[in-house]
Amino acid sequence: MKVGAVIITMGNRPEELRALLDSVAKQDGDRVEVVVVGNGSPVPDVPAGVRTVELPENLGIPGGRNVGIEAFGPSGSDVDVLLFLDDDGLLPNTDTAQLCREAFEADPKLGIISFRIADPETGVTQRRHVPRLRAADPMRSSRVTTFLGGANAVRTSVLAEVGGLPDEFFYAHEETDLAWRALDAGWMIDYRADMVLHHPTTAPSRHAVYHRMVARNRVWLARRNLPALIVPVYLGVWLLLTLARRPSGPALKAWFGGFKEGWTSPCGPRRPMKWRTVWRLTRLGRPPII
Repeated sequence: MKVGAVIITMGNRPEELRALLDSVAKQDGDRVEVVVVGNGSPVPDVPAGVRTVELPENLGIPGGRNVGIEAFGPSGSDVDVLLFLDDDGLLPNTDTAQLCREAFEADPKLGIISFRIADPETGVTQRRHVPRLRAADPMRSSRVTTFLGGANAVRTSVLAEVGGLPDEFFYAHEETDLAWRALDAGWMIDYRADMVLHHPTTAPSRHAVYHRMVARNRVWLARRNLPALIVPVYLGVWLLLTLARRPSGPALKAWFGGFKEGWTSPCGPRRPMKWRTVWRLTRLGRPPII
């Protein structure tokens, strides 16, 4: 099973990128082919054999990753599995790619694997990095309904069947959009605690566009993928949860602006999931109302 890796960079973390590339090169088994996408910036010096693509403008996280996918052929068809890794992450173990090969070979319906993200200094995995509601034990592997964008492996036949990430999202919730389409097509998603990406502990709100895009893309996610009856329930629950977290005034203003934008701007094609997929999500512990 041939494995490739897509890494997008803004060109501002050359030392971290080099460390990540070194960790990928040390993976057991056959060589992992790597493509680094400069998302609106030049790519720093990389080792021989690493392919690069430099984009004239920042296409956002999903747009940059989609360019990386196509660098491996249509829907990544030159390889069987693609790893998507944050440029400031690092694979501390040398068996991660081999574990991916074994997992996909053992389960033909497994489409996506979400890695465990751990802080390199403390070893702590943030609750938000465990892609399920019952996130108290990050060391427990399980079936899940979404995955972590910068620490995962995707079978390329999933991309060929359901398409890539939604370019228009730019940042936030693009993984869940792909996850829902994959689940609707019959694929499964695993969270694997033994497949680790080291990544410094950060807060997502460090991005200036965080609150607006989280709200806008949450609406887009519902409009694109959910049966019409569930859309208001899903968005109503997230509105209540947002208010319960008591964000600051500026954050709340940005959130409501994004929420409005989600309703008034085009969100791409609408393909509501089957009701049996709603039931599958519910059985997996995360009904699509939260």
